Amino acid sequence: MGKSYPAVSEEYKKAVEKCRRKLRGFIAENKCGPLMLRLAWHSAGTFDVKTKTGGPFGTMRFEAEQAHGANNGLEKAVRMLEPVKEQFQILSYADFYQLAGVVAVEVTGGPEIPFHPGRQDKSEPPKEGRLPDATKGCDHLRDVFAIQMDLSDKDIVALSGAHTLGKCHKERSGFDGAWTLNPLIFDNSYFKELLSGQNKDLIQLPSDKALLADPVFRTLVEKYAADEDAFFADYSEAHLTLSELGFADA
Repeated sequence: MGKSYPAVSEEYKKAVEKCRRKLRGFIAENKCGPLMLRLAWHSAGTFDVKTKTGGPFGTMRFEAEQAHGANNGLEKAVRMLEPVKEQFQILSYADFYQLAGVVAVEVTGGPEIPFHPGRQDKSEPPKEGRLPDATKGCDHLRDVFAIQMDLSDKDIVALSGAHTLGKCHKERSGFDGAWTLNPLIFDNSYFKELLSGQNKDLIQLPSDKALLADPVFRTLVEKYAADEDAFFADYSEAHLTLSELGFADA
């Protein structure tokens, strides 16, 4: 049984498509795909399935959530996007931030991800500490993604592949460096580099290396390294699920 999404007006739908076009140009021009994807992810990844709190509902617009340790640097993303958002007053911040994440993947060469509008903005930021800790291993990944967010092992590995975009900044995360040779291109090179481990100029965090230590995770890493189409298909599905946590009725 598919999800049931809230109805939105034709005017709202048209605004979504016009905003999508604006975001394509904006993200391409500013080469900010990795930052916009991080914004969307960190907004959605706070969802707690037990309490039904957190999630992709626009609370990143609040300074209190921007100040969370895991969100260092995201105030820049919020600030950059505000002139675009001002052109689309009808859209919720919740939809706007998730749309930016979808467009970021598309603009950088990744798969198309379905987008369903209708998220309502919430006024209460989630508690700090719900996002993954890059210094920890497999058990922690499953605690956050599987137990807290109700995602699968396949989702965990596919979503990890988004590290093909962007790089770590010492002042934000304590780590420094990119995962791939071209951090502005969305492809399956994250998995290839993870298996190779040969390029000492690239970074591999403890949470990345954990994917090789777990037999279930490693099998998926090997699959995605060998087959980019398979990665794109599973990533699109996992990103859609992440972006809709707590949204719509199953």
